[in-house]
Amino acid sequence: MPEKNDIEFPKHFDGRRFFNPGGSHLNGLGSVIRWKLTTRPEREAAFFDDVMPCVPPAQVDGERMRITFVNHSTVLLQHRDVHILTDPIWSLRCSPVQWAGPKRKRNPGVHFEDLPRIDIVLLSHNHYDHLDLATLGRIQQRGTAKFVVPVGVARLLERNSVGPGHELDWGHSVEIGAAKIHAVPAVHFSSRSARDRNQTLWCGYIIECAKKTVYFAGDTAFGSHYAEIRARFGAPDLALLPVGAYLPRWFMSPVHQDPAEALRAHEILGARTTIAIHHGTFQLADERIDAPRRELASRPESFVFLANGEWKEVAW
Repeated sequence: MPEKNDIEFPKHFDGRRFFNPGGSHLNGLGSVIRWKLTTRPEREAAFFDDVMPCVPPAQVDGERMRITFVNHSTVLLQHRDVHILTDPIWSLRCSPVQWAGPKRKRNPGVHFEDLPRIDIVLLSHNHYDHLDLATLGRIQQRGTAKFVVPVGVARLLERNSVGPGHELDWGHSVEIGAAKIHAVPAVHFSSRSARDRNQTLWCGYIIECAKKTVYFAGDTAFGSHYAEIRARFGAPDLALLPVGAYLPRWFMSPVHQDPAEALRAHEILGARTTIAIHHGTFQLADERIDAPRRELASRPESFVFLANGEWKEVAW
């Protein structure tokens, strides 16, 4: 059962809807219309056939963590007997339908059939590029995974025969096997339709495993939550930080950080290694999907970009 820690985060629910403490202002329909009428996405190829898929091992032994970047915000973490998958999506589109909506520009870096056993699936919020029901259904059919979700999201999974789902509020945690999962704040929003905005929570996660920590930020704008998370959990050994879908800034900054802000977050957290996520597969904003890597061409070695299918091992 999920448990509440001694950690208390600011109030973020008004009795009807969730909100970002500190008043991060979310854009409404008028701003969406202005964005679509006044700017155009940077043009690029419809599809990049440059992915070299990898086959992850069935298990990673020894004192190491293997991080495989599958695509977008989907990362496979493997350490001994713990296999964790973040925000998995293998569908062609991140959309309520597969005949319209944002279409992938790169293939996943791991064929679904080549996935090892999955023990834990972390879902950061209910947006279609992070919660893909078709993919979750395929994972469910394998019969081994437990799903960790923010408050309000388990009902969606249950309606689609996916589970069990462990719902966590910020500051709550659950132990699954050798991992302890803590839900932590993010600066974002939720919705799967025009009528359910902010009726479910969004979050990041701290994963405690073998006396070390992974921070999966989910989808977030830049904010004071990074300093809060470091103060409460210490500097993470590994961080997964979003870098994409950031232009135009007047529209995207309340919900998505840009590459420079992601680098600032890496420094504030004091992460030993950061892997960039939320890039390289779907063009969800005006910049090209590989713009974040170019923007951070002069980044430190500890801030790592992986292509779909690339992997890295770190001492653990």
